[in-house]
Amino acid sequence: MKNYFLFLPAILLFSIQSCAFKGVVREKNIPYIEADNSYDLPAKELNVFSPRKASSLPVLIFIHGGSWNKGRKEIYDFMGNRLARREVVTVIIDYPLAPDYQVDDMERATLLAVDWVEKNISNYGGDPDQIFISGHSAGGHLAALAAIKKESWEELGRSNPIKGAILNDPAGLDWYWFLTERKAKYNAEDNYDAFTADPEVWKAYSPIYFLDESEVPLLLMEGERTYPGIRLTVERFRDKAEEKGVDLTYSFYPKTKHIPMITQYFWTWSKGYDDVLGFIQFQSEGSMRTSSSGVTTGK
Repeated sequence: MKNYFLFLPAILLFSIQSCAFKGVVREKNIPYIEADNSYDLPAKELNVFSPRKASSLPVLIFIHGGSWNKGRKEIYDFMGNRLARREVVTVIIDYPLAPDYQVDDMERATLLAVDWVEKNISNYGGDPDQIFISGHSAGGHLAALAAIKKESWEELGRSNPIKGAILNDPAGLDWYWFLTERKAKYNAEDNYDAFTADPEVWKAYSPIYFLDESEVPLLLMEGERTYPGIRLTVERFRDKAEEKGVDLTYSFYPKTKHIPMITQYFWTWSKGYDDVLGFIQFQSEGSMRTSSSGVTTGK
């Protein structure tokens, strides 16, 4: 009996984990960029997580962070599992990383992932008319570009199919301003491997300068104790979104640092899941808001 109680915590943990994975179909390492492509991009893959017997469910594409030079999709399997159990087909992608590739390559790969999802996600129980995109940190920057910047979609010869974007403590929203005005104070040169040393590139891949094109609703999540580069550029982005009348909902996370903004998804009862699922549900129902200020909590 004593041994049983020693092993009880492990048994309970296994049971909880088993429940967390129950009823989820995982299809991994699906190519969305083949090795032989016309974009000079490396072969890249994605993972799809869906509920068993899924049909016409909303879809969330997630892009990992890592300062544009590190990270991989497998780290976020936990998020795919948990969202699939909440009736969201979830796609987690890899993308080209610096220093071998720069931000233009990352943007193109992101768009190709969205394109693949629209064409194929019905085979996994997802609704191609309800595609949402999300990312944390550098991934939030790429998600914003995909959602907002029309020019890049036009270069692909197609329209933007994204119905909503969820930007989780996003970096790089106004990297032109930050690298120009604040780089000396915050060692912003560290991002030159992805953004190069060319100010024209900084501006061309800063989502803030394309907000007047935005027709995609945005959810912007910010941790109170995030990095200065994120805090300062998020503030500028919110001001510009209000000026342009963009449909932006803002959610503030008191006392939260940058990394906990993503690790919160280990817990299914976190505020992060409430925000993400609430936003997807609201947009999926076809509701339209007229205020650009959205819902603000704690600030």
